[in-house]
Amino acid sequence: MFVGVVGKPNVGKSTFFKAATLAEVYIANYPFATIKPNSGVGYVKVECAAKFFSQVCNPREGYCLHHNRFVPVQMLDVAGLVPGAHEGKGMGNQFLDDLRQADCLIHVIDASGGTNDKGEPVEPLSYDPAKDIKFLEEELDFWLLGLIQKGWDKFARSIQQTHEQVQKAVAKHLTGFGATEEVIEEIIKKSGLLEKKITEWNDSDLLHLASLVRKKVKPMIIAANKMDVPGAKENIERLKKQFPGSLIIPCSSESELALREAAKHNLIDYIPGENTFKMIGNLTDKQKSALTFIQTKILDVYGSTGVQEVLDTAVFKLLKYVPIFPGGVNRLADSEGRILPDCFLLREGATALDFAYRIHTDLGKKFIRAIDVKTKMTVGKEHKLKPGDVIEIVADK
Repeated sequence: MFVGVVGKPNVGKSTFFKAATLAEVYIANYPFATIKPNSGVGYVKVECAAKFFSQVCNPREGYCLHHNRFVPVQMLDVAGLVPGAHEGKGMGNQFLDDLRQADCLIHVIDASGGTNDKGEPVEPLSYDPAKDIKFLEEELDFWLLGLIQKGWDKFARSIQQTHEQVQKAVAKHLTGFGATEEVIEEIIKKSGLLEKKITEWNDSDLLHLASLVRKKVKPMIIAANKMDVPGAKENIERLKKQFPGSLIIPCSSESELALREAAKHNLIDYIPGENTFKMIGNLTDKQKSALTFIQTKILDVYGSTGVQEVLDTAVFKLLKYVPIFPGGVNRLADSEGRILPDCFLLREGATALDFAYRIHTDLGKKFIRAIDVKTKMTVGKEHKLKPGDVIEIVADK
């Protein structure tokens, strides 16, 4: 799974990425500070299953704070883009190519309206951030349209002559974008395009197809950054009304980065995504003042900085993953004594057999049954898993 962080230059995209990952990235107050994509590991937050058993876990990957389990996910901060990216303007070609591997997108915008369409700083509230939401969607649609159009006429004639199933043929044509045959079939049925011969599909039809595929294959959440700037809150409320079908979450990347850096240096006790923290280190008056500002102006007003909420929403709501823990009815620890060391993210609707294969291919092939460790009930291979389940796999030896 890859979560892509996208947006035009200078809106705080790289700051958001660093806040989520604490990866070393280059941050500057001018367009195209990010030239090459930055990759890193972010963490989604789930309730640790060890709490159910009144125990403390020992994660092999990620970490746990006060029964909050942070499970790693791959993130990618791609080069910024400007209108006309699909035509190669700005860093457009590189940006779009980098997006191929992303399963979902976090679109960071400057909610304060302090960055123009070229990614240049301007007076806050002088630019409408709604334009950014529209142009990014359009750029992705036209980029995908370009992929579809490559050799389309010859491709369409071939399908017409061989009578191959349209949805399967188009799915193969779009494999580079990550679309499966099942997804394309569903999209084409809803689009109404099957009412026309494939050789009669025009550019408008293909653009409509591109838009539908993009929404399904590259779902997007909007991180309305710089929410602490005066006027940004009103902008965000307006955006929610203007784009009722979009997920828009206010955030302050700079505040989250400051909190995580302070926690990293043992200056505060902070759980990402929470509405408060505790000062525990030897802080200077300047540091205390900055942290007090974040508490009173960000956390007390919004309930969090929004960064953790954005990532959690992307993985659990957009991509519909669920956290599942391997464990045993008689023993929660592994051979090295670690309590519930692993937590796997599986697609919603995953079965006990899917989980067995995810742990190891041999467990899937030799699957006999599974046990829900919390209830101690035996379940079959078709049993659908729920978030936070602890499952023991019983397999033939």
